[in-house]
Amino acid sequence: MSGSRKAGRERSRAGRERGRAGRERGQVAIEYVGFIPLLLIVALIAIQVGIAGYAMSQASTAARTAARVAGQDDPAADPEAAGKAAISGWLADGTELEGGAFGDEATYTATVQIPSLIPMFDFGAAKRSSTMPRD
Repeated sequence: MSGSRKAGRERSRAGRERGRAGRERGQVAIEYVGFIPLLLIVALIAIQVGIAGYAMSQASTAARTAARVAGQDDPAADPEAAGKAAISGWLADGTELEGGAFGDEATYTATVQIPSLIPMFDFGAAKRSSTMPRD
């Protein structure tokens, strides 16, 4: 076989391999673009679960603070205001506190609306109660 024929085959094979590598790179890019929405959905779900957990924690804090203030013998104290002041401001607007001091205990229930990352969905509210002894 002559040297020029062998060199021609080598160039032809190298060209085919370059073409295949280019197509595979394009295929990987398309697969990656198809995978991005799935990753974004998983990330949104994880963040939404974290927000719901935080809202539950804040509901517990609001109920505990309101019950503690209601358990003190201070007629000027406002348990609802104290409960809302104890939690994050962005959750305080959607918070409802119910309860009072009965006998030797003060009980309050806090209901905090769970914010949604996606406007079309409603995740309801986190509801927690707390009871404290009266002074």
